[in-house]
Amino acid sequence: LRALSSDSPLPPPPFPRPGAVKPRVSCSRELELKTTLRELLIYIVFLTDLCLLTFGMVSTDMYYLNKAMSHLFLEPSSSEDDRSGFGSIGSRADFWRFAEGPLLDGLYWDKWYNNMTLTLQNNNSHIYYENLLLGGAQIRQLKVRNNTCSIYPYFHTFLEDCYSEYRYRAEDRSDFGLRNESEWKYTSASSLSPWYWGSMGLYSSGGYMFTLPKSKQESVEKLVFLRQNSWLTRGTRVVFIDFSTYNANINLFCIIKLVVEFPATGGALTSSHIYSVKLLRYVTYYDYFLASCEIAFCLFIITFIIQEAIKIVKLKKEYFRSAWNWLDLLLLVVSILAIAFNIYRTVEVSLLMEELLSDAHVYPDFYFLAFWQVLYNNMIAVNIFFAWIKIFKYVSFNKTMTQLSSTLSRCAKDVTGFAIMFFIIFFAYAQLGYLVFGSQVEEFSTFQNCIFTQFRIVLGDFNFETIEAANRILGPIYFITFVFFVFFILLNMFLAIINDTYSEVKADFEVIPSQELQIRDLFRQ
Repeated sequence: LRALSSDSPLPPPPFPRPGAVKPRVSCSRELELKTTLRELLIYIVFLTDLCLLTFGMVSTDMYYLNKAMSHLFLEPSSSEDDRSGFGSIGSRADFWRFAEGPLLDGLYWDKWYNNMTLTLQNNNSHIYYENLLLGGAQIRQLKVRNNTCSIYPYFHTFLEDCYSEYRYRAEDRSDFGLRNESEWKYTSASSLSPWYWGSMGLYSSGGYMFTLPKSKQESVEKLVFLRQNSWLTRGTRVVFIDFSTYNANINLFCIIKLVVEFPATGGALTSSHIYSVKLLRYVTYYDYFLASCEIAFCLFIITFIIQEAIKIVKLKKEYFRSAWNWLDLLLLVVSILAIAFNIYRTVEVSLLMEELLSDAHVYPDFYFLAFWQVLYNNMIAVNIFFAWIKIFKYVSFNKTMTQLSSTLSRCAKDVTGFAIMFFIIFFAYAQLGYLVFGSQVEEFSTFQNCIFTQFRIVLGDFNFETIEAANRILGPIYFITFVFFVFFILLNMFLAIINDTYSEVKADFEVIPSQELQIRDLFRQ
Protein backbone atom coordinates (compact mmCIF):
# COMPACT_ATOMS: atom_id res chain seq x y z
CA LEU A 1 0.00 0.00 0.00
CA ARG A 2 2.84 2.42 0.82
CA ALA A 3 4.36 1.73 -2.57
CA LEU A 4 1.11 2.67 -4.29
CA SER A 5 0.42 5.80 -2.22
CA SER A 6 0.99 9.19 -3.85
CA ASP A 7 3.43 10.32 -1.13
CA SER A 8 5.99 7.59 -1.76
CA PRO A 9 8.30 7.44 -4.80
CA LEU A 10 7.87 4.83 -7.47
CA PRO A 11 10.16 1.83 -7.27
CA PRO A 12 13.10 1.78 -9.66
CA PRO A 13 12.61 -0.09 -12.93
CA PRO A 14 13.84 -3.67 -12.89
CA PHE A 15 17.18 -4.53 -14.52
CA PRO A 16 16.89 -5.88 -18.07
CA ARG A 17 16.74 -9.61 -18.29
CA PRO A 18 19.62 -11.47 -19.89
CA GLY A 19 19.00 -11.91 -23.58
CA ALA A 20 16.73 -8.87 -23.81
CA VAL A 21 16.96 -6.67 -26.93
CA LYS A 22 19.68 -4.05 -26.61
CA PRO A 23 18.57 -0.41 -26.86
CA ARG A 24 19.14 1.33 -30.17
CA VAL A 25 22.21 3.45 -30.71
CA SER A 26 21.60 6.96 -29.42
CA CYS A 27 20.23 9.43 -31.94
CA SER A 28 23.30 11.67 -31.85
CA ARG A 29 25.67 8.75 -32.36
CA GLU A 30 23.45 7.35 -35.10
CA LEU A 31 23.31 10.70 -36.85
CA GLU A 32 27.08 11.04 -36.58
CA LEU A 33 27.56 7.61 -38.11
CA LYS A 34 25.11 8.31 -40.92
CA THR A 35 26.88 11.57 -41.74
CA THR A 36 30.28 9.89 -41.67
CA LEU A 37 29.15 7.08 -43.95
CA ARG A 38 27.54 9.52 -46.38
CA GLU A 39 30.72 11.61 -46.53
CA LEU A 40 32.78 8.43 -46.95
CA LEU A 41 30.71 7.27 -49.92
CA ILE A 42 30.99 10.68 -51.60
CA TYR A 43 34.72 10.75 -50.95
CA ILE A 44 35.14 7.24 -52.42
CA VAL A 45 33.52 8.50 -55.63
CA PHE A 46 35.92 11.47 -55.63
CA LEU A 47 38.90 9.20 -54.99
CA THR A 48 37.83 6.85 -57.79
CA ASP A 49 37.60 9.80 -60.17
CA LEU A 50 41.05 11.01 -59.10
CA CYS A 51 42.56 7.54 -59.57
CA LEU A 52 41.12 7.26 -63.07
CA LEU A 53 42.48 10.70 -63.84
CA THR A 54 45.98 10.03 -62.56
CA PHE A 55 46.48 6.53 -63.94
CA GLY A 56 45.13 7.69 -67.28
CA MET A 57 48.06 10.11 -67.60
CA VAL A 58 50.73 7.42 -67.47
CA SER A 59 51.22 4.15 -69.28
CA THR A 60 53.72 1.35 -69.54
CA ASP A 61 54.61 2.62 -73.01
CA MET A 62 56.36 5.58 -71.38
CA TYR A 63 58.73 3.27 -69.55
CA TYR A 64 59.53 1.18 -72.63
CA LEU A 65 60.08 4.29 -74.75
CA ASN A 66 62.47 5.72 -72.14
CA LYS A 67 64.24 2.37 -71.94
CA ALA A 68 64.64 2.16 -75.73
CA MET A 69 66.11 5.67 -75.96
CA SER A 70 68.37 5.07 -72.98
CA HIS A 71 69.68 1.86 -74.51
CA LEU A 72 70.36 3.60 -77.83
CA PHE A 73 72.15 6.74 -76.63
CA LEU A 74 73.55 5.88 -73.20
CA GLU A 75 74.74 2.30 -73.58
CA PRO A 76 77.46 1.52 -76.14
CA SER A 77 76.76 -1.39 -78.46
CA SER A 78 78.96 -4.47 -78.29
CA SER A 79 80.39 -3.75 -81.75
CA GLU A 80 81.69 -0.33 -80.69
CA ASP A 81 84.57 0.75 -78.53
CA ASP A 82 83.44 0.97 -74.90
CA ARG A 83 85.14 4.37 -74.63
CA SER A 84 82.74 5.83 -77.22
CA GLY A 85 79.69 5.43 -74.97
CA PHE A 86 78.06 8.41 -73.32
CA GLY A 87 78.68 7.17 -69.78
CA SER A 88 82.40 6.72 -70.47
CA ILE A 89 83.00 10.38 -71.44
CA GLY A 90 85.86 11.61 -69.29
CA SER A 91 87.40 14.41 -71.36
CA ARG A 92 86.69 16.76 -74.24
CA ALA A 93 88.22 14.27 -76.69
CA ASP A 94 85.79 11.61 -75.46
CA PHE A 95 82.91 14.01 -76.04
CA TRP A 96 83.86 14.49 -79.70
CA ARG A 97 84.27 10.74 -80.10
CA PHE A 98 80.75 10.19 -78.79
CA ALA A 99 79.22 13.05 -80.80
CA GLU A 100 80.72 11.92 -84.10
CA GLY A 101 79.94 8.25 -83.48
CA PRO A 102 77.10 6.87 -81.32
CA LEU A 103 75.15 10.15 -81.24
CA LEU A 104 74.87 10.49 -85.01
CA ASP A 105 74.28 6.77 -85.44
CA GLY A 106 71.33 7.02 -83.05
CA LEU A 107 69.88 10.19 -84.58
CA TYR A 108 69.98 9.24 -88.27
CA TRP A 109 68.35 5.96 -89.33
CA ASP A 110 68.77 6.02 -93.09
CA LYS A 111 69.18 2.27 -93.63
CA TRP A 112 67.09 -0.81 -92.94
CA TYR A 113 68.53 -3.72 -90.92
CA ASN A 114 69.70 -5.38 -94.18
CA ASN A 115 71.59 -2.19 -95.19
CA MET A 116 68.92 -1.25 -97.72
CA THR A 117 68.73 2.53 -98.07
CA LEU A 118 65.44 3.99 -96.83
CA THR A 119 63.45 6.63 -98.65
CA LEU A 120 62.95 9.34 -96.06
CA GLN A 121 59.90 11.56 -96.42
CA ASN A 122 61.00 15.22 -96.32
CA ASN A 123 64.44 13.99 -95.27
CA ASN A 124 63.10 13.19 -91.78
CA SER A 125 64.78 10.59 -89.61
CA HIS A 126 62.79 7.95 -87.73
CA ILE A 127 64.67 6.61 -84.71
CA TYR A 128 64.05 2.86 -84.41
CA TYR A 129 61.96 3.42 -87.58
CA GLU A 130 59.04 4.51 -85.34
CA ASN A 131 60.03 7.77 -83.59
CA LEU A 132 60.04 10.87 -85.78
CA LEU A 133 62.96 13.18 -85.02
CA LEU A 134 61.41 16.64 -84.66
CA GLY A 135 63.56 19.25 -86.34
CA GLY A 136 67.23 18.82 -85.57
CA ALA A 137 69.31 18.13 -82.49
CA GLN A 138 70.76 21.15 -80.72
CA ILE A 139 74.18 21.27 -79.05
CA ARG A 140 74.79 24.11 -76.59
CA GLN A 141 77.71 25.01 -74.35
CA LEU A 142 78.27 27.43 -71.47
CA LYS A 143 81.67 28.93 -70.72
CA VAL A 144 83.32 30.98 -67.99
CA ARG A 145 85.69 33.89 -68.52
CA ASN A 146 89.42 33.72 -67.95
CA ASN A 147 90.84 35.19 -64.74
CA THR A 148 87.60 34.54 -62.81
CA CYS A 149 89.54 33.01 -59.92
CA SER A 150 92.56 34.02 -57.85
CA ILE A 151 96.01 32.49 -58.22
CA TYR A 152 98.25 32.41 -55.17
CA PRO A 153 101.26 34.74 -55.67
CA TYR A 154 103.75 31.87 -55.47
CA PHE A 155 102.33 30.41 -58.70
CA HIS A 156 102.06 33.57 -60.80
CA THR A 157 105.24 32.65 -62.67
CA PHE A 158 103.84 29.19 -63.53
CA LEU A 159 100.17 29.96 -64.26
CA GLU A 160 98.65 32.74 -66.32
CA ASP A 161 95.08 31.53 -66.93
CA CYS A 162 92.47 30.70 -64.33
CA TYR A 163 88.95 29.47 -65.10
CA SER A 164 86.65 29.18 -62.12
CA GLU A 165 83.73 26.83 -61.63
CA TYR A 166 80.51 27.87 -63.31
CA ARG A 167 78.69 30.88 -61.89
CA TYR A 168 76.19 33.04 -63.69
CA ARG A 169 78.26 36.17 -63.05
CA ALA A 170 81.41 34.47 -64.35
CA GLU A 171 79.72 33.36 -67.58
CA ASP A 172 81.53 34.26 -70.79
CA ARG A 173 79.25 35.92 -73.38
CA SER A 174 81.82 37.34 -75.79
CA ASP A 175 82.32 36.10 -79.34
CA PHE A 176 85.20 33.72 -79.87
CA GLY A 177 86.77 31.52 -82.52
CA LEU A 178 85.77 32.23 -86.10
CA ARG A 179 83.00 34.64 -85.02
CA ASN A 180 81.09 34.08 -88.28
CA GLU A 181 78.30 31.69 -87.25
CA SER A 182 75.82 31.37 -84.39
CA GLU A 183 77.89 28.68 -82.67
CA TRP A 184 80.65 31.25 -82.09
CA LYS A 185 78.27 33.92 -80.74
CA TYR A 186 76.41 33.97 -77.46
CA THR A 187 72.63 33.58 -77.66
CA SER A 188 70.58 34.96 -74.79
CA ALA A 189 68.34 32.66 -72.82
CA SER A 190 64.65 32.43 -73.58
CA SER A 191 62.40 33.65 -70.81
CA LEU A 192 60.39 30.41 -71.07
CA SER A 193 63.27 27.95 -70.81
CA PRO A 194 63.98 26.73 -67.28
CA TRP A 195 67.51 26.65 -65.91
CA TYR A 196 69.21 23.31 -65.46
CA TRP A 197 70.35 22.05 -62.06
CA GLY A 198 73.39 19.90 -62.72
CA SER A 199 75.87 18.04 -60.55
CA MET A 200 78.29 20.97 -60.36
CA GLY A 201 76.05 24.02 -60.64
CA LEU A 202 72.87 25.74 -61.78
CA TYR A 203 73.17 26.53 -65.49
CA SER A 204 71.33 29.23 -67.45
CA SER A 205 69.37 28.62 -70.65
CA GLY A 206 71.61 30.70 -72.95
CA GLY A 207 74.96 29.84 -74.47
CA TYR A 208 76.75 29.10 -77.69
CA MET A 209 74.51 26.79 -79.69
CA PHE A 210 73.97 25.26 -83.11
CA THR A 211 71.55 22.80 -84.70
CA LEU A 212 72.71 19.69 -86.52
CA PRO A 213 71.68 19.46 -90.21
CA LYS A 214 69.05 16.98 -91.41
CA SER A 215 71.68 14.92 -93.23
CA LYS A 216 74.02 12.60 -91.37
CA GLN A 217 76.96 13.39 -93.67
CA GLU A 218 76.50 17.13 -93.21
CA SER A 219 76.31 16.64 -89.44
CA VAL A 220 79.59 14.70 -89.46
CA GLU A 221 81.26 17.48 -91.42
CA LYS A 222 79.85 20.09 -89.04
CA LEU A 223 81.15 18.33 -85.93
CA VAL A 224 84.57 17.65 -87.45
CA PHE A 225 84.85 21.32 -88.42
CA LEU A 226 84.00 22.48 -84.88
CA ARG A 227 86.41 20.00 -83.33
CA GLN A 228 89.26 21.11 -85.58
CA ASN A 229 88.57 24.77 -84.76
CA SER A 230 88.47 24.19 -80.97
CA TRP A 231 84.83 24.95 -80.30
CA LEU A 232 85.27 23.46 -76.82
CA THR A 233 87.76 25.52 -74.81
CA ARG A 234 89.28 25.45 -71.35
CA GLY A 235 86.48 27.72 -70.18
CA THR A 236 83.75 25.28 -71.26
CA ARG A 237 81.88 24.09 -68.21
CA VAL A 238 78.88 22.24 -69.64
CA VAL A 239 77.57 20.95 -72.98
CA PHE A 240 73.90 20.13 -73.59
CA ILE A 241 72.61 17.86 -76.36
CA ASP A 242 68.85 18.31 -76.82
CA PHE A 243 66.45 16.68 -79.25
CA SER A 244 62.83 15.53 -79.33
CA THR A 245 60.92 12.71 -81.00
CA TYR A 246 57.26 11.87 -81.57
CA ASN A 247 55.80 8.38 -81.77
CA ALA A 248 52.41 8.44 -83.49
CA ASN A 249 51.74 4.78 -82.64
CA ILE A 250 51.36 5.56 -78.95
CA ASN A 251 50.93 9.38 -79.14
CA LEU A 252 53.96 10.14 -76.99
CA PHE A 253 56.64 12.80 -77.22
CA CYS A 254 60.11 11.88 -75.99
CA ILE A 255 62.29 14.81 -74.91
CA ILE A 256 65.94 13.89 -74.41
CA LYS A 257 68.64 15.98 -72.75
CA LEU A 258 72.21 14.68 -72.55
CA VAL A 259 74.49 16.73 -70.29
CA VAL A 260 78.29 16.66 -70.08
CA GLU A 261 79.79 18.84 -67.35
CA PHE A 262 83.46 19.81 -67.39
CA PRO A 263 84.22 20.86 -63.79
CA ALA A 264 87.11 23.08 -62.82
CA THR A 265 88.87 20.01 -61.44
CA GLY A 266 89.23 18.53 -64.93
CA GLY A 267 87.58 15.45 -66.36
CA ALA A 268 83.89 15.21 -67.18
CA LEU A 269 80.61 14.25 -65.52
CA THR A 270 77.68 12.90 -67.52
CA SER A 271 73.97 12.90 -66.78
CA SER A 272 70.83 12.47 -68.81
CA HIS A 273 67.12 13.19 -68.65
CA ILE A 274 64.61 11.35 -70.82
CA TYR A 275 60.97 12.38 -70.52
CA SER A 276 58.14 10.58 -72.29
CA VAL A 277 55.08 12.81 -72.05
CA LYS A 278 51.65 12.98 -73.60
CA LEU A 279 51.34 16.57 -74.77
CA LEU A 280 48.42 15.96 -77.18
CA ARG A 281 45.89 14.91 -74.57
CA TYR A 282 42.54 14.55 -76.35
CA VAL A 283 42.81 12.20 -79.32
CA THR A 284 40.95 8.93 -78.59
CA TYR A 285 37.60 8.24 -76.95
CA TYR A 286 39.39 7.20 -73.77
CA ASP A 287 41.09 10.61 -73.71
CA TYR A 288 37.69 12.31 -73.84
CA PHE A 289 36.54 10.07 -70.98
CA LEU A 290 39.54 11.32 -68.98
CA ALA A 291 38.52 14.86 -69.90
CA SER A 292 35.12 14.21 -68.30
CA CYS A 293 36.97 12.93 -65.21
CA GLU A 294 38.92 16.18 -65.12
CA ILE A 295 35.66 18.16 -65.21
CA ALA A 296 34.21 16.02 -62.43
CA PHE A 297 37.41 16.55 -60.40
CA CYS A 298 37.04 20.33 -60.73
CA LEU A 299 33.39 20.12 -59.60
CA PHE A 300 34.39 18.06 -56.57
CA ILE A 301 37.07 20.59 -55.63
CA ILE A 302 34.59 23.49 -55.93
CA THR A 303 32.14 21.59 -53.68
CA PHE A 304 34.85 20.85 -51.11
CA ILE A 305 35.95 24.50 -51.11
CA ILE A 306 32.38 25.59 -50.34
CA GLN A 307 32.08 23.01 -47.55
CA GLU A 308 35.35 24.05 -45.93
CA ALA A 309 34.43 27.73 -46.20
CA ILE A 310 31.14 27.05 -44.39
CA LYS A 311 33.01 25.14 -41.66
CA ILE A 312 35.50 27.98 -41.20
CA VAL A 313 32.66 30.51 -40.86
CA LYS A 314 30.88 28.35 -38.26
CA LEU A 315 33.84 27.14 -36.21
CA LYS A 316 36.22 30.07 -36.73
CA LYS A 317 39.39 29.48 -34.68
CA GLU A 318 38.23 26.05 -33.54
CA TYR A 319 38.46 24.88 -37.14
CA PHE A 320 42.24 25.21 -37.22
CA ARG A 321 42.75 23.11 -34.07
CA SER A 322 41.99 19.86 -35.89
CA ALA A 323 44.75 18.11 -37.83
CA TRP A 324 42.17 16.66 -40.26
CA ASN A 325 41.03 20.16 -41.20
CA TRP A 326 44.61 21.11 -42.00
CA LEU A 327 44.84 18.01 -44.20
CA ASP A 328 41.66 19.07 -45.99
CA LEU A 329 43.13 22.52 -46.65
CA LEU A 330 46.40 21.01 -47.88
CA LEU A 331 44.52 18.71 -50.25
CA LEU A 332 42.52 21.64 -51.61
CA VAL A 333 45.63 23.80 -52.13
CA VAL A 334 47.47 21.01 -53.97
CA SER A 335 44.38 20.31 -56.08
CA ILE A 336 44.01 23.97 -57.05
CA LEU A 337 47.69 24.12 -58.03
CA ALA A 338 47.30 20.95 -60.12
CA ILE A 339 44.29 22.42 -61.92
CA ALA A 340 46.21 25.65 -62.57
CA PHE A 341 49.23 23.71 -63.92
CA ASN A 342 46.97 21.64 -66.18
CA ILE A 343 45.23 24.71 -67.64
CA TYR A 344 48.55 26.51 -68.18
CA ARG A 345 50.15 23.46 -69.82
CA THR A 346 47.17 22.88 -72.11
CA VAL A 347 47.13 26.51 -73.24
CA GLU A 348 50.90 26.59 -73.82
CA VAL A 349 50.82 23.36 -75.84
CA SER A 350 48.06 24.69 -78.10
CA LEU A 351 49.92 27.98 -78.60
CA LEU A 352 53.44 26.66 -79.08
CA MET A 353 52.91 23.36 -80.92
CA GLU A 354 52.36 24.88 -84.36
CA GLU A 355 55.14 27.41 -83.83
CA LEU A 356 57.65 24.77 -82.76
CA LEU A 357 56.95 22.55 -85.76
CA SER A 358 56.85 25.35 -88.34
CA ASP A 359 60.51 24.98 -89.41
CA ALA A 360 61.83 21.45 -89.87
CA HIS A 361 65.46 22.63 -89.82
CA VAL A 362 65.29 24.32 -86.40
CA TYR A 363 65.45 22.64 -83.00
CA PRO A 364 61.95 22.69 -81.42
CA ASP A 365 62.35 23.33 -77.69
CA PHE A 366 59.82 20.90 -76.25
CA TYR A 367 61.79 20.73 -73.00
CA PHE A 368 59.79 23.67 -71.67
CA LEU A 369 56.49 21.87 -72.31
CA ALA A 370 57.84 18.61 -70.92
CA PHE A 371 59.01 20.46 -67.80
CA TRP A 372 55.48 21.70 -67.08
CA GLN A 373 53.96 18.32 -67.91
CA VAL A 374 56.29 16.55 -65.45
CA LEU A 375 55.56 19.25 -62.85
CA TYR A 376 51.84 18.64 -63.33
CA ASN A 377 52.31 14.87 -62.98
CA ASN A 378 54.27 15.37 -59.75
CA MET A 379 51.59 17.66 -58.37
CA ILE A 380 48.88 15.10 -59.14
CA ALA A 381 51.01 12.36 -57.53
CA VAL A 382 51.29 14.40 -54.31
CA ASN A 383 47.59 15.14 -54.52
CA ILE A 384 46.52 11.51 -54.70
CA PHE A 385 48.91 10.63 -51.86
CA PHE A 386 47.17 13.06 -49.49
CA ALA A 387 43.79 11.96 -50.85
CA TRP A 388 44.46 8.37 -49.75
CA ILE A 389 45.74 9.54 -46.34
CA LYS A 390 42.45 11.40 -45.80
CA ILE A 391 40.57 8.06 -45.73
CA PHE A 392 41.79 7.64 -42.15
CA LYS A 393 39.54 10.55 -41.22
CA TYR A 394 36.42 8.56 -42.10
CA VAL A 395 37.43 5.31 -40.43
CA SER A 396 38.37 6.96 -37.12
CA PHE A 397 35.24 5.51 -35.48
CA ASN A 398 36.87 2.09 -35.66
CA LYS A 399 38.34 0.90 -32.36
CA THR A 400 41.66 -0.16 -33.85
CA MET A 401 42.13 3.19 -35.60
CA THR A 402 41.27 5.03 -32.39
CA GLN A 403 43.89 3.03 -30.50
CA LEU A 404 46.47 3.86 -33.17
CA SER A 405 45.77 7.59 -33.13
CA SER A 406 45.71 7.62 -29.31
CA THR A 407 49.07 5.85 -29.20
CA LEU A 408 50.67 8.36 -31.55
CA SER A 409 49.25 11.37 -29.73
CA ARG A 410 50.16 10.07 -26.26
CA CYS A 411 53.78 9.24 -27.13
CA ALA A 412 54.36 12.44 -29.15
CA LYS A 413 56.36 14.15 -26.37
CA ASP A 414 58.52 11.10 -25.73
CA VAL A 415 59.17 10.63 -29.45
CA THR A 416 60.09 14.31 -29.82
CA GLY A 417 62.64 14.07 -27.02
CA PHE A 418 64.01 10.86 -28.49
CA ALA A 419 64.23 12.43 -31.97
CA ILE A 420 66.36 15.30 -30.63
CA MET A 421 68.79 12.85 -29.04
CA PHE A 422 68.77 10.61 -32.13
CA PHE A 423 69.57 13.38 -34.63
CA ILE A 424 72.31 14.85 -32.43
CA ILE A 425 74.14 11.52 -32.60
CA PHE A 426 73.14 10.94 -36.23
CA PHE A 427 74.46 14.29 -37.49
CA ALA A 428 77.59 13.95 -35.38
CA TYR A 429 78.39 10.69 -37.19
CA ALA A 430 77.46 12.28 -40.54
CA GLN A 431 79.93 15.11 -40.00
CA LEU A 432 82.60 12.64 -38.89
CA GLY A 433 82.09 10.54 -42.01
CA TYR A 434 82.13 13.57 -44.30
CA LEU A 435 85.40 14.92 -42.89
CA VAL A 436 87.19 11.55 -42.75
CA PHE A 437 85.97 9.80 -45.92
CA GLY A 438 84.59 12.66 -48.04
CA SER A 439 87.60 13.03 -50.32
CA GLN A 440 87.87 9.33 -51.19
CA VAL A 441 84.45 7.65 -50.93
CA GLU A 442 81.60 8.67 -53.22
CA GLU A 443 78.93 7.87 -50.62
CA PHE A 444 80.50 10.47 -48.30
CA SER A 445 81.49 13.06 -50.94
CA THR A 446 78.83 15.54 -49.75
CA PHE A 447 77.12 16.05 -46.42
CA GLN A 448 73.77 15.12 -47.97
CA ASN A 449 75.26 11.86 -49.26
CA CYS A 450 76.52 11.12 -45.74
CA ILE A 451 73.00 11.40 -44.33
CA PHE A 452 71.54 9.07 -46.96
CA THR A 453 74.45 6.66 -46.58
CA GLN A 454 73.88 6.37 -42.83
CA PHE A 455 70.21 5.54 -43.41
CA ARG A 456 71.41 2.84 -45.79
CA ILE A 457 73.74 1.51 -43.07
CA VAL A 458 70.76 1.19 -40.74
CA LEU A 459 68.94 -0.80 -43.43
CA GLY A 460 71.97 -3.00 -44.06
CA ASP A 461 72.73 -1.66 -47.56
CA PHE A 462 76.36 -0.53 -47.35
CA ASN A 463 79.81 -1.38 -48.70
CA PHE A 464 82.14 -1.62 -45.70
CA GLU A 465 85.28 -2.20 -47.80
CA THR A 466 85.21 1.33 -49.23
CA ILE A 467 85.52 3.14 -45.88
CA GLU A 468 88.01 0.56 -44.63
CA ALA A 469 90.18 1.25 -47.68
CA ALA A 470 89.85 5.01 -47.11
CA ASN A 471 90.99 4.83 -43.48
CA ARG A 472 92.02 1.49 -41.97
CA ILE A 473 91.75 2.78 -38.38
CA LEU A 474 88.85 5.24 -38.28
CA GLY A 475 86.81 3.35 -40.88
CA PRO A 476 86.08 0.25 -38.78
CA ILE A 477 85.71 2.35 -35.60
CA TYR A 478 83.16 4.59 -37.30
CA PHE A 479 81.16 1.68 -38.69
CA ILE A 480 81.10 -0.46 -35.53
CA THR A 481 80.24 2.38 -33.13
CA PHE A 482 77.56 3.77 -35.46
CA VAL A 483 75.84 0.40 -35.80
CA PHE A 484 76.06 -0.20 -32.03
CA PHE A 485 74.73 3.16 -30.84
CA VAL A 486 72.21 3.91 -33.59
CA PHE A 487 70.96 0.48 -34.60
CA PHE A 488 71.18 -1.57 -31.41
CA ILE A 489 70.44 1.15 -28.82
CA LEU A 490 68.58 4.13 -30.27
CA LEU A 491 66.25 2.27 -32.63
CA ASN A 492 65.34 -0.21 -29.92
CA MET A 493 64.62 2.69 -27.56
CA PHE A 494 62.24 4.08 -30.17
CA LEU A 495 60.44 0.76 -30.49
CA ALA A 496 60.23 0.47 -26.71
CA ILE A 497 58.54 3.90 -26.47
CA ILE A 498 55.93 2.89 -29.05
CA ASN A 499 55.31 -0.54 -27.51
CA ASP A 500 54.92 0.76 -23.96
CA THR A 501 52.52 3.49 -25.02
CA TYR A 502 50.45 1.08 -27.09
CA SER A 503 50.21 -1.32 -24.15
CA GLU A 504 48.95 1.50 -21.90
CA VAL A 505 46.39 2.64 -24.48
CA LYS A 506 45.16 -0.90 -25.04
CA ALA A 507 44.76 -1.44 -21.27
CA ASP A 508 42.77 1.81 -20.99
CA PHE A 509 40.44 0.76 -23.80
CA GLU A 510 39.74 -2.54 -22.07
CA VAL A 511 38.71 -0.75 -18.84
CA ILE A 512 36.56 1.92 -20.51
CA PRO A 513 33.23 0.62 -21.88
CA SER A 514 33.32 0.37 -25.65
CA GLN A 515 31.69 3.35 -27.35
CA GLU A 516 32.36 2.01 -30.82
CA LEU A 517 29.53 2.71 -33.20
CA GLN A 518 27.87 -0.43 -34.46
CA ILE A 519 27.61 -0.19 -38.23
CA ARG A 520 25.77 -3.51 -38.44
CA ASP A 521 22.94 -2.19 -36.23
CA LEU A 522 22.57 0.86 -38.47
CA PHE A 523 22.36 -1.22 -41.65
CA ARG A 524 19.80 -3.52 -39.99
CA GLN A 525 17.68 -0.53 -39.06
